[in-house]
Amino acid sequence: MKSAALTIKVFGVYVSLIGLALLCVPNAILPVLGFPETTETWVRVLGALALVVGYYYWTCGVANARVFFVASVQGRMVFCAACLALVIWAGAPLALIAIGVVDVAGAGWTLVALRSESRGG
Repeated sequence: MKSAALTIKVFGVYVSLIGLALLCVPNAILPVLGFPETTETWVRVLGALALVVGYYYWTCGVANARVFFVASVQGRMVFCAACLALVIWAGAPLALIAIGVVDVAGAGWTLVALRSESRGG
């Protein structure tokens, strides 16, 4: 397996686990991130969406869909910027930045792997 594909599959598992937790036990996750517990449906919808996105990551990793790998690097960086903006301008909990940092770290790992593979390494 190519290392870029591995980075995408690992990220897919991560996103799927977050999604599953938000879908099934959101109030176990929300306080850790600085959000209040809720009985609203939106957080479970977000969890379902994350679970589907995790599946997309896994499937694209298995298929070695390199165009997706490149798009995911860009998308994860934008997501981190959005998390930072939400903290700065919308009063979101500071812990949200940690989620963005995980995304940037994953994007960096994928980018390094893509560059290594393009050089034949």
